[in-house]
Amino acid sequence: MRRALAVSAAVPLILFAAACGSDGATTGATTGTAATASTSAAPSGVKVAGNVGAKPTVTFPSGTPATKSSYEVIQPGTGAGVKAGDRVIVNLTVYNWDGKGNAVQGSSYDTKAPETIAVNQQLPQVLQEGFTKVKHGGRLLAVLANDSVAQQQTTPAEPTKVFVFDVVGTQPAALKAATGKETGESIKGVEVVSPGGEKAPTLTTKTGEKPSKELVVKTLIQGTGAKAQANQTLVVHYTGKIWGTDQQFDSSWERGEPAEFPLAQVIQGWQKGLAGVPVGSRVVMSIPPELGYGAQAQQGIPANSTLVFVVDVLAAY
Repeated sequence: MRRALAVSAAVPLILFAAACGSDGATTGATTGTAATASTSAAPSGVKVAGNVGAKPTVTFPSGTPATKSSYEVIQPGTGAGVKAGDRVIVNLTVYNWDGKGNAVQGSSYDTKAPETIAVNQQLPQVLQEGFTKVKHGGRLLAVLANDSVAQQQTTPAEPTKVFVFDVVGTQPAALKAATGKETGESIKGVEVVSPGGEKAPTLTTKTGEKPSKELVVKTLIQGTGAKAQANQTLVVHYTGKIWGTDQQFDSSWERGEPAEFPLAQVIQGWQKGLAGVPVGSRVVMSIPPELGYGAQAQQGIPANSTLVFVVDVLAAY
């Protein structure tokens, strides 16, 4: 996996890179101490000053950067605690601790856009443990050295990274299914039957109707949540079929768990079709080849196919 990333473009990608090695494994020591003052020295000697809710000031010790990962609770917080499995909303500031300039790599206080991090096994162990020691309104310092990353022999070591996380809150859990009012909308030639509750809808695309050359999106159930944004990560359930043949090529419902992805990283038809859709909605989309996979055949998808999806938008963050 890539480890050299454009920090100014997307600070959370640094965290993702630091968490992942060639096999996704994480290793290394984890240490933790508690402190309640606004200025505190971590086991690594890094000092953090300032109030939660504002960009911190970080001072690095002289000498060689730490080679062992660690965390410290700078402010414990007074709100709800963070649990494993939560999606914690944070303001974060990150530095490269190289023993030279120790330059700041980015801060959500500068972009004014808090980030959401899933507290799960994809994080280094030091962060999995550290996040569960703070509450909403707290501040966590984390030092991520190369002992937290599975190294490839051909991959040069990254500088030790220092993160300061201010916990803003926790992302609400994703919905189980679309919820709202049925609209009665449809796409001519496509049939969707919604059985209600958490049961998967039935999508039928065997038709003699000609597909539109344009993207067509119809709302079947109108959700009441916030509208999905183009730069967000979505959690969805979906089924995809080929127009005219009723050939199914994918279904998250059949896999038994929803899909999660950055909207900006999927096919154009999804990007254009799902941006602006309220969370809780169920939509059906007819996607022409140029907004799908075009002339490039995919597994289960012939070249130049018009794709039809029924999608439940369960969360956006």
